[in-house]
Amino acid sequence: MASLPSAPSIHGTTLFLNSSSHQLGLQKLGYLPCCRRRGVSSFIVRSENAQTPTTSSSREDRLGRRQALAVGSISTILSLINPTKMSFAAEAVKGFLPVLDKKDGYEFLYPFGWQEVVIEGQDKVYKDVIEPLESVSVNMIPTSKQDIRDLGSPQEVAEVLIKKVLASPSQKTKLVEAIEHDVDGRAYYTFEFVAQAPNFTRHALGAISIGNGKFYTLTTGANERRWGKMKDKLHTVIDSFKVFNV
Repeated sequence: MASLPSAPSIHGTTLFLNSSSHQLGLQKLGYLPCCRRRGVSSFIVRSENAQTPTTSSSREDRLGRRQALAVGSISTILSLINPTKMSFAAEAVKGFLPVLDKKDGYEFLYPFGWQEVVIEGQDKVYKDVIEPLESVSVNMIPTSKQDIRDLGSPQEVAEVLIKKVLASPSQKTKLVEAIEHDVDGRAYYTFEFVAQAPNFTRHALGAISIGNGKFYTLTTGANERRWGKMKDKLHTVIDSFKVFNV
């Protein structure tokens, strides 16, 4: 059986996040690709204008040809950029905002519209103000372990974490899946579980890893009734979680 570092229970904070929060700025992602499209369009217009003779002067003709060549070169470079990669990059962050903690060494994405709240014992918490079970939280505790695999298998570690930390003793829990993956040489365990209380059921995802002498836990989830609508977004949150050296 896996043995986890001693950690405070956080089931109450991840399920009921009722603290006051500040309004996020109305920042829209995907703006730059749109600007690039406008930029490309303006290049084309300028190229057409440059190729239209406006005077018989040889000096102006030479200037016009140079302008056309310059604009043509820019258009050629833009056409060589893989449009599939550009659109994929834009889609990858569309509807999400980034969190980068340079002090504690982690980063992740959360859905646009969620608000940051302050919860004791949690390093970061973002939640939906309308659906209280839709949230993401990050927790860290010190550890002497160097690798998440030192604690046990993904299933063992996830089971202990869910029962001892992520759910209350009164909740019925079920581990759906637990897997291991590697990102830039660092091991992560990701898992899916369900926690059933008398008046609600939360379907959740978790990601854990070890780095910088800390055991990192990111948890996100939603009410079971909204799981079908939210699961893709929540998987994006989990997949975006990265720990880096500081």
